[in-house]
Amino acid sequence: MSYCVNCGVELEASLRECPLCHTPVINPIQLNREFPPSPYPSKKGQVEVVKRKDLGILLSVVLSATSITCFLLNLLVFDASLWSLVVIGCCICLFVFTFPAIFYSKTPIYLSLLADGVSVAVYLFLISFLTSSNRWFWQLGLPIVILLTLCAECFPLLSKFFPLTILSCALCIFVEIPAFCVSLELLIKHILERPYRITWSAVVLTVCVIIDFALITILAKKRLRNEVRRRLHF
Repeated sequence: MSYCVNCGVELEASLRECPLCHTPVINPIQLNREFPPSPYPSKKGQVEVVKRKDLGILLSVVLSATSITCFLLNLLVFDASLWSLVVIGCCICLFVFTFPAIFYSKTPIYLSLLADGVSVAVYLFLISFLTSSNRWFWQLGLPIVILLTLCAECFPLLSKFFPLTILSCALCIFVEIPAFCVSLELLIKHILERPYRITWSAVVLTVCVIIDFALITILAKKRLRNEVRRRLHF
């Protein structure tokens, strides 16, 4: 015998609603039959996060296997040239670039940038074995890598002595751009054995010097600096 959940009156088994308060009569057994339980869990679980150590092991295995297999394939099958050095160099660069993010996140930024520059230099050195002469590496490739590494190292080194803001970073960038362009043109003139005279880099130098003076003026004047920050929302 069942009773109404609202008023408590005794109900017949065939009734669909209470005759007194008209509350619907629901049979729990029939409800389970009409709506079978879901085969999936009611609570959402969380997938275990992959550890950096496991991800590092996977990356090391993939890069090592790629380097070894390509070297063996080059040695035993396609031995017309040392093309595997290109693949090995790429694997070295990928390993060095991802090392701070996966293996050791506490690596100082200046050491990480230095390692990146060294890995790129090693990569270019391996490529030099595929060319008839390595003169381009010593006179152009390696100096360019050194220049780019020094430019990148300026930011973490300057941050130790000066507060880096958007304006100061912009000033540093527009100082490094003409210095790099002038050095690059002189290196190209050297390898081509032409007179040391700047042409296209002089245009870059002129534009960047104008921008540098404008940025120095803004940084020196507090009212100008605050107005630029207010208008550019930084």
